Amino acid sequence: MMMTEKKGMTISQRTMVIIGVVLAVAFVAGAWYMTRPTTKEQIIVSTTSSLYDTGFLDTLKKSFEAKYPLYNVSFISQGTGLAIETAKKGNADLIFVHDPPAETKFLTDGYGVNRKIVAYNFYIFVGPSADPASIKGLGPIDALKKIAAEGVKGNAIWVSRGDNSGTHSKEKALWKLAGLNVTILKQQTAPDGKPWYYEAGATMAATLQLADQKNTYTITDVATFLKGSAQGLTKGLVKVVDSGKDTINVYSAIVCNPSKNTRGHYEASMTLVKYLASDEGQTLFKEYGLAQFSQTLFKPWITTLKTNSDPELIQWVKDYAYIEGSDCPTAYRLNPGDLYG
Repeated sequence: MMMTEKKGMTISQRTMVIIGVVLAVAFVAGAWYMTRPTTKEQIIVSTTSSLYDTGFLDTLKKSFEAKYPLYNVSFISQGTGLAIETAKKGNADLIFVHDPPAETKFLTDGYGVNRKIVAYNFYIFVGPSADPASIKGLGPIDALKKIAAEGVKGNAIWVSRGDNSGTHSKEKALWKLAGLNVTILKQQTAPDGKPWYYEAGATMAATLQLADQKNTYTITDVATFLKGSAQGLTKGLVKVVDSGKDTINVYSAIVCNPSKNTRGHYEASMTLVKYLASDEGQTLFKEYGLAQFSQTLFKPWITTLKTNSDPELIQWVKDYAYIEGSDCPTAYRLNPGDLYG
């Protein structure tokens, strides 16, 4: 008699099925784990409009996030004064600005730690190509004196950012060096009864556009001027006063003091500052703008300092931007690691 096959699966068959199911579930779970959406830690940088207007921050964001994919960097672009206030209110994790006196106060008031100078460029004066005040070739102090003298005669107009930005702060410091009081200048008028000194209350790019439209003089960082010129925003303006010791422009990053800032992104912020100070970060500054302008828009400070490539310029930066002989005195350092060498 022939044996008939029993219905259903044998024990070994059931075991194989179970193993197969387990493996399938494990595979799906593994695939989900590998492809699952991750929550990135958000770093908010309160920064100056000149860095934003030039497009540099987009390059920085792309490069940093490619190296550190668990971080997402967002920028709040304002004048330096507002950028610092935003951070003081706890709405940012670090500041990236260019106003050494304001930065010093941010540290001494206890809001910031681990200041690091990372880049520099220069301010220039721009104005109408006709140069009605005849200041081309003068130094910035003599140029301002002449603009003021010609302004009350109706031969020159000056437009200031007037927004408590780093550029505005630098402008006021230069007027002071020229022995002139901005408060008084704003009250003066030309023979037609109109003021010759105006405040735009706007970003650098917007101020340049206004200066172009009104045929006036103004001070600008060279990076924003080059970028604006390339975009056709300043067709009628030319450089009339070149860069030098009195027009150095220095950019620093400062992490918000975790004892006052409750956002809780201190370590992430330190990672970004160290990246800016690294060889890779310094290369970003060195190369940004080269292809389009045949010159870099922001010069890498740490590279310049290490190579001692321009001792005179290095001293200019130290005289202007160092605090007690350092970019950050030890009293304002908090677990900086190797940030200061």
